[in-house]
Amino acid sequence: MSGKKKFSFVSVILSVICVVFVCEAAAPAAAIGNQQFFWWIFLIITFLLPYGMVVAELGTTYDSEGGIYDWVRDALGDKWGARISWYYWINFPLWIASLATLFPPILGMVFGIDIEANLLVTLVIELAFVWIVVFMSFSKVSDSEWILNGGAVLKVLVAVSVGVLGIWFAVQNGFASDMAPATFLPDLTNTAALGYLSIIIFNFMGFEVVCTFAKDMENPARDIPKAIIMGGLAIGAIYLFCGFGIGAAIPADQIDPDFGMIVAVMTMVGEASPIFIVIAIVFLITLFANMASWSFGVNAVAEYAAKNQNMPKVFAHENPKTGMPTGAAVVNGIVASAVLLIQLIPDESISQGLFWTLFATSVVFLLLTYIPMFPAFIKLRKVDANRPRVYRFPFQGTAMKVILAIPMIELVLAIVATIVPLSGDEVADKVPMLIIFLVFLAMGEVVRIVSARGRKEEFKGLTPETAAARLAEEAAGAPDQLEPADPAQIEAILAANNGEPEKVL
Repeated sequence: MSGKKKFSFVSVILSVICVVFVCEAAAPAAAIGNQQFFWWIFLIITFLLPYGMVVAELGTTYDSEGGIYDWVRDALGDKWGARISWYYWINFPLWIASLATLFPPILGMVFGIDIEANLLVTLVIELAFVWIVVFMSFSKVSDSEWILNGGAVLKVLVAVSVGVLGIWFAVQNGFASDMAPATFLPDLTNTAALGYLSIIIFNFMGFEVVCTFAKDMENPARDIPKAIIMGGLAIGAIYLFCGFGIGAAIPADQIDPDFGMIVAVMTMVGEASPIFIVIAIVFLITLFANMASWSFGVNAVAEYAAKNQNMPKVFAHENPKTGMPTGAAVVNGIVASAVLLIQLIPDESISQGLFWTLFATSVVFLLLTYIPMFPAFIKLRKVDANRPRVYRFPFQGTAMKVILAIPMIELVLAIVATIVPLSGDEVADKVPMLIIFLVFLAMGEVVRIVSARGRKEEFKGLTPETAAARLAEEAAGAPDQLEPADPAQIEAILAANNGEPEKVL
């Protein structure tokens, strides 16, 4: 080894965009209208910055396989660790199912046929997407690098192309949306638009991937916060540019969260245009890259949690040759397929808007995952204060608690605005989401209880004593233990250091 660092700062930024940026979120964000410019700036300041700084400290302090699951379990114990692993995992098969519903109608637009008229053909196409994603997730990460990198480039090209077409369309035909200055101000009475704010926050999720490069950076304490902030700004700029293109062709109140991007392109260049056909096909290809880039992390966390009896045993199964978590991958396919089969119910209202129903519900579960992270961070700062930190959150005490309370409140409000009907007009659209959410939430509690059967003792979170013992073990080269050490062992370690755990450092 030459000793040279593997990742430049630019490489880290590109890796973040690869994982975090998702094309299908552009249309729901654009449906907010010109208000989205205000909300992007507001949430970058009040959500991305504190969230990013928390992730930067936790990710560089705790070198663990479980990521956010480990952080929450270490601080709050098995009960919340199990919940986090369930929320983080269940969002994924719901997300796969939602993307599958985009294929038949978009392919129909491209080839000029009504595929959705034949339910059997529709289901075959949707299920084919689901299981191709499942089989892709069987591959090693190193074997799929070209998929992830290629997908990142294609996603950005699609978004930028839509933005460029929007400028061209506006020059030729004028803006379809009202561009009056007042439209750029937030309208808190527009509950329909507020329901899409969860998408902006969703677009910030996943920045913890930056922390995995800490050991390969020249100066992680400086570069990680910069990468999170600059990555967030870059992704926000891409979304806003793409959203501008969509809004140039379609009035904000008429943007379909399901197919808004594709319909906008079709409106601007015509459905027979080669430009439309190419963008539509490339858009569908990016959906495979999206699922591949997320599957590795989601499945690995589910497997890791299962080994701690926080998820069912089936999730702990891995391929003996590749080491990939095939158990979680197969369950992903089964759940996503089962969700799609609800279209067999003879009720047209079920299939209408199915993408947004499933996608919004998956987003809600992902947002729910991050709420306990903030109190977990505060507790770990307290009970594991002696652990060396590469990067430290720049506030402490009351100021830290207030700053971290804001993103927690925003997560809760975004979840409520997304799935709870806030007016009579929203009942028909949001009640199905609320039902799906409550069903899977209750199922998660059952899974948590069943998975814990046979466990000798429930881990209730680190204490100053167990944190000190863990530090001593790590300093001695012993493997990191997730369970509390024996009390006699803790006393012996503390006694050897005259009762001062920091001396092990």
